[in-house]
Amino acid sequence: MDSHFSQVSERLHNRRFAVANNAHGLSGAGTVFHYQVEGNAISSTYQGGRIRLGHQVGRATGPDTIELLFHCLTTDDELLCGWSRGTLGVDQAGRTTLSFVWGWLSGATGGGESSYIELAA
Repeated sequence: MDSHFSQVSERLHNRRFAVANNAHGLSGAGTVFHYQVEGNAISSTYQGGRIRLGHQVGRATGPDTIELLFHCLTTDDELLCGWSRGTLGVDQAGRTTLSFVWGWLSGATGGGESSYIELAA
């Protein structure tokens, strides 16, 4: 694996995240994201709250940056997709944090900023 992206793999691979802040998005309390990383390729599934089923695919763009495309089916049967650019961090407890700027591509308009926190194993 390219060492340039090893931090992304170490901080995301097979880890789960919950929403810390997402005022303008659909994911919220109860939504859990589960990431997988292979080289610089990233994928995830997410569900819970207003999300019936969602997927993400993307890539590491630097040692602590990623970009993703996402799509989901909501509990109201809405089909939505969008893009995001994120930064990985670490909180005082040693948990991985994710901060995103994102926007909708289809099914909705607008965008926003959101943040996520790693769930305990």
